Amino acid sequence: MELHQRKPNRLQGYDYSRTGYYFITICTNQRAEFFWGPSATCSVGADIIRPLSPTLSQYGCFVEKAIQDISKHYIGVAVDKYVIMPNHIHMIIALARRSGRMISAPTKAISTIVGQMKRVVSKKAGFPIWQKGYHDHIIRNEPDYQRIWEYIDTDPAKWREDCYYEEGEADGQGD
Repeated sequence: MELHQRKPNRLQGYDYSRTGYYFITICTNQRAEFFWGPSATCSVGADIIRPLSPTLSQYGCFVEKAIQDISKHYIGVAVDKYVIMPNHIHMIIALARRSGRMISAPTKAISTIVGQMKRVVSKKAGFPIWQKGYHDHIIRNEPDYQRIWEYIDTDPAKWREDCYYEEGEADGQGD
C-alpha cells in the first residue's frame, strides 16, 4: 500500500526566523466549523449580511486567547492582525529584531509559534481541532501587507465566497 507523500508547503531554503511579516492560515480538521457561534452562521435568506465581528463559540474563544497570548510567549513576536473564521484563521505575524540580533525563537520560529498555538487550542478543546500543517505567505512589501490586511478585514463579510466555505455547513444543514 502506497502512502500519500505530503508536499512541503514551506519555501525551500527560506529561514522562517528572519525578521519580517508572515501571513498564516490554519484550517480545522476536515474543515469543520467550530469557531463561530450559531447566530453568526445561521441564515434567514440568501442575501443575509454577516456581522463583521461574529460571536465566537467556546472553541473560537480558545483560539482568540491563544492568538492574543503569542506575544506574551515569544519576545519580539507580534500578531499585527487576525480573523477567526468558522473553520480557519488568518494572522499576520511580525518577527522583530533588537540590536541586530534575533530575539524570537531560533530557526523555525514561525513553525514553533504556530505549532504551540495549535497545541494549546487542541488541549483546551479536548480533541485535535486542527488539520496538519498550515499555509504561509512571506509578506514582501507594503502593498502586499496592505492587500492582506484588507483581506483579513473583509473576510467575515465574504464568508460564503471564501475558498474554505462548504455549502450546507454554514447554513445549519451540515451533518
